[in-house]
Amino acid sequence: MVLESVQPEAPSGPPHAGISARGLHRSFGPVGAVQGMHLDAFPGRVTALVGPNGAGKTTLLLILATLLAPDAGWVRVAGFDPTTDAGEVRSRMGWAPDVLGFYDALTVAEYLDVMAAAHRIPAAQRHVSIPAALDSARLIEQAHARVHTLSRGQKQRLSLARALIHGPSVLLLDEPAAGLDPRSRIELHDLLRQLAAEGRTVLVSSHALDDLEELADEVVFVDRGRTVASHRVDQLPTNVGARSYRIRSLDAAALAQALGEHGVTPVPAGPSAVDVQVYGGEQNAARLLAELVASGVPVTAFGPVGGSLEAAYLQLTDDDQAVRR
Repeated sequence: MVLESVQPEAPSGPPHAGISARGLHRSFGPVGAVQGMHLDAFPGRVTALVGPNGAGKTTLLLILATLLAPDAGWVRVAGFDPTTDAGEVRSRMGWAPDVLGFYDALTVAEYLDVMAAAHRIPAAQRHVSIPAALDSARLIEQAHARVHTLSRGQKQRLSLARALIHGPSVLLLDEPAAGLDPRSRIELHDLLRQLAAEGRTVLVSSHALDDLEELADEVVFVDRGRTVASHRVDQLPTNVGARSYRIRSLDAAALAQALGEHGVTPVPAGPSAVDVQVYGGEQNAARLLAELVASGVPVTAFGPVGGSLEAAYLQLTDDDQAVRR
């Protein structure tokens, strides 16, 4: 009797995911930049990749963008393996890195024409795709300006236009809001939401957690090369240990006395404000506010310092580090 060897089943992600990764590893010498990372990102949604410097975010994006091969693991972008099907991935993926690199002597339109040609877009079609990319990135007025004359924010938008030039179904964006003024950030949010609404998979890596909380549908937390957790942004855990709250009052003395009676130590945060640590989540914060008001303290403002995304991230990474100690 001949015994047939049974091959282990390869890992896989959800069949409808735009991006899936399982057990990714990548080292540079003795340094493990990515150590078993996993994630899923879906069409029609903006997924945020959140982590501190050195967490492995950019290394992961380089793997997804076909620019770096993993040492181990399974990954698919738009249904294709970036290592063995790089051409298929690149034709379906738009990549906007955090390091901007352009042909500075060209005009904006000339540069996009070069990029479109690199994607083998026919000349006739480029007359449509270039204005569309310029319009999406709010660069119509700069179409004939030399790239070297653009501001940092305008170059950031040119990087986005470059990523969109071939109509990709997947977008990888590394710090896309860097250098943008507040109005441009709002316009970027609107554009990324629109691109997701059109059915694209949008993966954004950024340190601007407040921005991501308003932009993203889902978040993947990473730290030290590992995936710590993933959540829908509207379902982030609210019981996340200690969280800072800022309280403003018309009577600083009454506020300090009431906080002392409740065993809470205030930290000055301005002429009429203090920060306090609240444990146990939003219910305990609401209870503290109610007790202050009941004590006669004229509270004019009470709210968390930082968003729920930041609080969840800090708690999750603290828990992860504690487990490893």
